[in-house]
Amino acid sequence: MIRDIDVLTLARQLPRQYPFLLIDRVIEHDPAGRLLAIKSVTGAEDFFQGHFPGAPIMPGVLLMEGLAQAGGIWLLTETDDPREIDVQLVGIDAVKFRRPVVPGDHLRLEVRLLQRKGSICRFKGEIRNGDQRVAEARLLLRSTPSEHARIDVTARIHPQAELGRDVRVGAYAVIGARVRIGDGTVIDSHATISGPTTMGRANHVYPHASIGQIPQDLKFKGEDSELVIGDRNVFREFVTIHRGTIGGGGVTRIGSDNLFMAYAHVAHDCRVGDNTIFGNGATLAGHVEVQDWANIGAYSGVHQFCRVGVHAFLGGFTVATKDVLPYSKTVGNRARIYGVNTVGLVRRGFSREAVAQVRTVFRVLMLSKLNTADAIRRIDENGPRTPEARVVVDFIRSSKRGVVLKRRSRQPVVDDGDAESA
Repeated sequence: MIRDIDVLTLARQLPRQYPFLLIDRVIEHDPAGRLLAIKSVTGAEDFFQGHFPGAPIMPGVLLMEGLAQAGGIWLLTETDDPREIDVQLVGIDAVKFRRPVVPGDHLRLEVRLLQRKGSICRFKGEIRNGDQRVAEARLLLRSTPSEHARIDVTARIHPQAELGRDVRVGAYAVIGARVRIGDGTVIDSHATISGPTTMGRANHVYPHASIGQIPQDLKFKGEDSELVIGDRNVFREFVTIHRGTIGGGGVTRIGSDNLFMAYAHVAHDCRVGDNTIFGNGATLAGHVEVQDWANIGAYSGVHQFCRVGVHAFLGGFTVATKDVLPYSKTVGNRARIYGVNTVGLVRRGFSREAVAQVRTVFRVLMLSKLNTADAIRRIDENGPRTPEARVVVDFIRSSKRGVVLKRRSRQPVVDDGDAESA
């Protein structure tokens, strides 16, 4: 039976790759247990340089490797998804070499299935050059569930990249040197990941996202810096995340369980916590800190060196040039505070009493007759003395750029339920 088999695709699942891929083409395939392949020995193969100079002979061990690869390709054709199994050569006997193989020979490698028991297959293999028998052997091959990354044949993986178990890499994706990707991560087609980048477990990088590129900073001169990403993050289409700079500590850090919607951007030296949401086109300038559970609305921008506090909500198209208070709802260009992110806090399990205490803190902070220092002093003296109040007060005291406390205009605005999206 003649069957068109994509040798290059199947060969990606074999444990040997170029220059030790020794099958050029499959010309016959019988699912009952036979495969015939060819190998043209051109003389340009690397092993001829040392075996032997002046009298090149193809090593016998490579002839056996060619037979093993032919048997491995037959095994791979017997599964629905060749990426799901690994093929291993576990035994070889009854080896005979009849004549040497030299440049110009046109080899026919035939394997026939003798016995199959579970995952173990015994083959009889024979190599011929024209009508002349070159070598023969019996081979024992084993197929096992794949423990390696599942990589599309068109993907480009640098030899210095490290991929964990069950990583999937789509068509035309590019993974560069010094990239480490954790178990169960999915890299979709046309995504690019550059190093040094460390990515944790079960992340999902969608098509055309660009992770770990050099920073867009004119002071950057190619010095060593890195990107560190946690677990279970989602980077949607065209998201860009850049590495750090020496001036910012050399590291951009992304926590776990974050969602970056299409076209979101995280610049150099940023720190993003856990469980955040970045709307479409949301942008962080360099050195920005976004704390846990924050929500950055679509097409919003956060100025360099600013912070966004825990459970804060930035509405769409917001421009924040100062620190955004924890638990706040902040909207506008330039940003104004619209009160407490009530809906978001309730959704995340805050009690009504805790939300009421946060409202009390904000009410004191926004009294028109008090400056910020006096408002903090009043909270310290009169309360409320709750963990949430302490988070807000400590955030303000540690601010270097000041905080957004400018209240919304008197014009009608949407209520909490309409403005909140997370």
